Amino acid sequence: MALALEDRLAIGELIALHGHLVDGGELHRTAEVFTPDVVYDLSDFGQGQVTGLAAFTEAALALGAANPVAHHVTNVVMEEADDGRVRARSKGLGVMADGSCGSVTYEDTVVRAADGWRICHRRVLARRVPLNGLGQD
Repeated sequence: MALALEDRLAIGELIALHGHLVDGGELHRTAEVFTPDVVYDLSDFGQGQVTGLAAFTEAALALGAANPVAHHVTNVVMEEADDGRVRARSKGLGVMADGSCGSVTYEDTVVRAADGWRICHRRVLARRVPLNGLGQD
């Protein structure tokens, strides 16, 4: 069964909401984006995984000024899995206070909860080399 247009729109908005909440310092609202037991995987940045909303908030606060001042998300693609979950990939751009930028890929697993779609697992991958290293010696 194909993912309904209404679900695609809701999931796209869910993924976009993350940046608005974090950039606005509204970490108390992350339950609008993530499940209570979310696994947020920052292993590609050497920070391991955090599990749960409280741990996510604690990790964001611990970074302090090292957090981007702006999170932008684009190029969202979705695929429904056989178990009703949705696999979403998107590109993220982070703008730092000094004006420098970085790019990541978000790999999300999204589930339908009682109060709407929520991300239950997010893996953040840094973009460090063009073409994922293809053609590099």
